[in-house]
Amino acid sequence: MSGIFFNYKGDYIEKVLSNKSELALLANGGQTEIMLQRIEKNTTFYIYPGDNSELMEFFYLLEGEVALQLEDKIVKLTGGDYFISKDLKDKAFFRTETDVSMLYVSNEQVFHLMSVKMKKLSQMREAVEKKDMYTHEHGERVKEYAIKIGEKLQLSNTRMTCLNFAAGFHDLGKINVPDEILKKPGRLTAEEFEYIKKHPKDGEDIVKGTFIQEAALAIGQHHERLDGSGYPLGLKGKEICMEAQVVGVADSYDAMTSDRPYRKGMEPGEALRELKALAGKHYDELIISKLEEVLKEEGLI
Repeated sequence: MSGIFFNYKGDYIEKVLSNKSELALLANGGQTEIMLQRIEKNTTFYIYPGDNSELMEFFYLLEGEVALQLEDKIVKLTGGDYFISKDLKDKAFFRTETDVSMLYVSNEQVFHLMSVKMKKLSQMREAVEKKDMYTHEHGERVKEYAIKIGEKLQLSNTRMTCLNFAAGFHDLGKINVPDEILKKPGRLTAEEFEYIKKHPKDGEDIVKGTFIQEAALAIGQHHERLDGSGYPLGLKGKEICMEAQVVGVADSYDAMTSDRPYRKGMEPGEALRELKALAGKHYDELIISKLEEVLKEEGLI
């Protein structure tokens, strides 16, 4: 019959895969898009205010459970429940309690923003993690801690968006580092370390001109340190943007607490003491104090 279109279970127009989620475009017409989103358990995600006051987003939970942080209380939603984003003034914070599947409808085109370019960047990040097997899912963990620290710092929506992308893609430039250096189990030589020192600037250059270019500066600066001992430019103090400083702390914490072939990862409390010892020298004291709050809330210290 003319005007009736149908597809079978599992069909979609296009799908975008990321580390812990997937988004499939099921149908579109005019400005309206209908999507199926699947997100893994224990994943933090956000909904941000749109630039267009007419934007409305509808989310219908098909299965799973989601926790919504609503001012001073937690709201639990499960299969059959739904929520709507309309005239959102501040970002909304969600966490999946289980694997989640939900129908996502928007009256404004959003899928294309995450489509080809996002897919390319995500594939590049996955390639980096395959090159450096000892940092598997490192980017996701750094992003999670960076976002929680940013929340504690009460950063603006714009800065939180930047922080989200900068933390998730901070090591993108390692795509240019030779495998034998990334996979070397022992200490690097001075010459080998020079390759490593190039990755922040390479990452910055990769995301310039993409839809996450706002995160370029923070990616390029995430290994800079307050006393000028960092790289690649040896920036000091306020020359380093806040987002880069937050990513730097989250990155260092995760590196300290992760196992390596030549050493076992530190306990959270031990890593925090190491960071505190460098407060005011390498890291901002306030940022470290916010990380401490996060670790206490999670029962890790």
